[in-house]
Formats: sequence, C-alpha cells, structure tokens
Amino acid sequence: MTFGGVVHSFRRMSDKASQKSVQAVTPSHPKAWPFEEAAKVARRLAASGRTEALFETGYGPSGLPHIGTFGEVARTSWVRHAFTRLTGLPSKLLAFSDDMDGLRKVPDNVPNKEMLTEYLGKPLTRIPDPFGTHDSFGAHNNARLRAFLDSFGFEYEFASSTEYYASGRFDAALIRVLECHDKVLEVILPTLGPDRRASYSPILPIHPKTGIVMQVPMEKIDPAAGTVVWRDPDTNEAFETSVKGGQCKLQWKADWAMRWYALGVDYEMSGKDLIDSVRLSGRLCRILGAPPPENFTYELFLDDTGQKISKSKGNGLSVDEWLRYAPAESLGQFMYNQPQRAKRLYFDVIPRAVDEYIANIDKAPAQAEAEVQTNPAWHVHLGHLPNHAGSPISFAMLLNLASVANAETPDILWGFIRRYNPGATPDTEPLLARLVEHAIAFYHDFIATKKQFREPEPFERAALEDLAATLAALPPDTPAEAIQHAVFEVGKRHPFPELRAWFGCLYQVLLGQHEGPRFGGFAALYGLPATVDLIGKSLARAPVAA
Repeated sequence: MTFGGVVHSFRRMSDKASQKSVQAVTPSHPKAWPFEEAAKVARRLAASGRTEALFETGYGPSGLPHIGTFGEVARTSWVRHAFTRLTGLPSKLLAFSDDMDGLRKVPDNVPNKEMLTEYLGKPLTRIPDPFGTHDSFGAHNNARLRAFLDSFGFEYEFASSTEYYASGRFDAALIRVLECHDKVLEVILPTLGPDRRASYSPILPIHPKTGIVMQVPMEKIDPAAGTVVWRDPDTNEAFETSVKGGQCKLQWKADWAMRWYALGVDYEMSGKDLIDSVRLSGRLCRILGAPPPENFTYELFLDDTGQKISKSKGNGLSVDEWLRYAPAESLGQFMYNQPQRAKRLYFDVIPRAVDEYIANIDKAPAQAEAEVQTNPAWHVHLGHLPNHAGSPISFAMLLNLASVANAETPDILWGFIRRYNPGATPDTEPLLARLVEHAIAFYHDFIATKKQFREPEPFERAALEDLAATLAALPPDTPAEAIQHAVFEVGKRHPFPELRAWFGCLYQVLLGQHEGPRFGGFAALYGLPATVDLIGKSLARAPVAA
C-alpha cells in the first residue's frame, strides 16, 4: 500500500521546483495549518538567503515504529509539500534515527529478552539482533522504520546517528560543543536534580573496554585536541577519549541541538511532552551559533479511558490495527484534524475518520484551487487527488448494513449495494470495494459481539408498527430523502419527547446500538421490504407489554 499513491508525482514536482529560481516570500497562502507552518519556513529561508529547506523527523529505534511515527512523518510531509507549493524551492526530509543511543531497558515486544539484558547501556547498533535477521538490534529496527515509511510512500532520506558520528560528519560540531562546554552546562544543570547534576556531562564517551555509553562527569575538556578525560566509576581508571569518529556521542538534548546546528535543520515537529526539551535544545543551538529550527508542537493521543498513549504500555491503537479496519487515507485524515488538540485514538474513532475522508474526497472536484488547498484530502494526497470519486455509501452505513445482515463475506454486502446502485462494482467503485472489506472486519471484531437490543415501550411498539405499515405502502424504489421524511412524520404522530428519542428507539430496538445511520438512507440501501421485515422480527422478539 502507498500512502495516497503520490511518491513519484511529488518527486517530479520537487525536481521541477528545484530548477526554478524564486525567492521564498509568501505574501498570502491558503488558510490551512500545513500552509501556516510552511510560511514560517519560507520566511526563515528568505531571511537567510538560502534556497533549500531541510525538514527533519527523529526516531528512537529502541522500539518498533508506531502510530505516532506515522503521524509525525505524515504531518511533516504535508508541511513540506505546502512549502514547495508556496515557494517553488527544493527541500528534503531527513528521517534521523538515534541508533547510537544506549539501550536503557529491554523492550517487552521482542524475543530473546534475556540475551538483551547482557547489553544494557551499549549502543543499539552494537547489540545483537534479538530477531536474528540483521547485524544489530539498531539495524533491525532501522530496517523496520524504513519499511514502515516506504509502505506509505513517504519520500525521505534516512540518516543513522551511528553512521553520522562514525563518518566524521559531526566532528566539527562536536568540537564546537567542547568550545561551548561551560555555557552548555550553564543551560542544562539548573534543569537537573542534585544527584544528576553532580554526574552530568553533555559528552557521553563510549567505554573502550566495555562498549557502554558512559554517563560520567568530564575531568578535562580539550577543544584544541578534540578530547575529553573521564574516569570509570567502577575501576577508577582514567581515559582520554576523542570526540571524533564515533568514540563519543551526546546526551539527547545536547545531541538534538548539535544536530540542528550541524545539519542546518529548518523545521522539526515534536509532541507536547517535549516542549521544555525543545526550548532547552533551542537555547543550546543558539549557543553553538545557529538559530534553532521552526517547531510545531502537536498534542498527544489518549486511549479509550483518556490516559496518554504509551508504546511501552501498548494501550493505544497500532497502525496495523487501523489498516485492518480502514484505508490508510483515513488515518491521514485523522492525523490532519486539529493536530494541536488532544484526541482519543481508539477503535471507535475509525468510522468517523473514514467518513470525513470520503466527504472531503467527494467535495474536492467542485472546489476552486484556493479552496481545495484547504481540503484535508488534498494534503493527505499531497495535492494529487485520485481520479475516482469517494464512495456512494458511507462507512457508517456499511457498518450498520453489515450488522443487520450479519455479513460474514463481502458478497452479502455487495448484494444490497447492487440493488441500491445497480452500476456499482468493485471496479467502478474501488474505494467502496476497500470499505466493504474493512466493514466486514470491523463488524466481526467490534459489532457482532456487542449488540444490545432493548424491548420497546408500549407507545414505541405502536410507533414501530405504524412505521412498518407506512414503509410497506411506499413504492420499493422510493428515494432515501422521501423515506426519511416518512420516518419523521411517523415519529411526530407518537408521544416521543423529541424526535431524537424516536431515532434512538429505532437504533436500540432494531439495530441493537445507541447510534446509527440516517434511517432513510439505511432503509433505501437495505430495501423497504427487508426493513419492514426487520421491524416485524424485532417486535416479535420483544414480548408485548401487558
């Protein structure tokens, strides 16, 4: 699967843009948050005189890629695309893996955990792969990251911290850190507790004997020689270590700042939990001699109980789970919506995200260029909307149809769909065909076991009998709007406190759920005779009140 199927078209657009000689000035832009962010980058480049932007996303490879990884790369890609549309200037997205980080704890979701305990504290790229497929644990997780990003068609350049340190790409920046060592400490030490403050150093030498990333204070800093002197706390042995060539790395906040400085990063997103870290790293970057990148802070996801999602707890929704129940584009829609507002990320958010995506795809062809650039679907597809339309049937409607029909196979749903829309086939409606498959899976896993029908009250029974008679008198090909009007009129004839209670009765008694579709559309899709039969069976199931 490719995310929006836009990789090659985006690359062509970027190549074409790189041939242009235009200045990054943005007097106006569409009112969409990716363009707002892109305008910040454009102003930054215009002020500096540079003509190429560097976007970055960071990745800690001690765990496997997760849904937050998708969100950060997708959102950054949308900003990058908006930047290209605004300025015509080339740009690059760097996916940076901090694979030289020391393993702090053994992840729960890997095999051979006992083996990994022997390598705690060592760089991830110097630890055997517990899966047995790559040269190191870091290499394995980097491969998983690249495969993950490639599966969605993201365009990026992969960067390994180990390779950058070992190749000398960071050497000059590391010497600069030594030159500014005291100023760096002045910024960081006040943020630490007394114990940590006593042992802290931004420099983490790799122990020449044990291979462990050492977190010890430095006894001597020599910028001219590019070395540091430190002491092993267990043996009291002193070592002089060069900061060049991968013999040292930096603590992550200092490392983040050094990377921005060394590479000239223009833009990087981060979660709300890193606000203080972004601020601190930004101060360090200025001390080194460069402005920090433009930053966008996104909110964190919450689980079904409102708790922050943690990949270590596994209390969220994985990408694979989302893709079992909905197309990738709907995940993009979910990530696009209000990124600076905390959102629940659980299975019940999927249907709404799917239908929001469908609605945006359907309205895009009628929108003018300026308006379509505010459409989330335009950003999800990086400006290259698919030729096919959305879906003539909403995902919520398919779920209710699957529920009522107890659909176990797509053929059952397609039988109803073809009666409702004779020209619809998997070939003519490719998105609908995908939604049918997803609806079957969602129904099987979440709806079939959770139906809770209730018995109707006496006045509700009378209203349902009235509805059955009303629908039976309508022609079989009555359009959905006319059916909906008839349903409204039936509800008005009975003593419901409000029409919402009437529709609640329909959903709870007929469908076994608290919410449901627009009933006229459902009845048109399910068929009037079948709907009348459904009402009859529901009333027969419930005993008549005395």
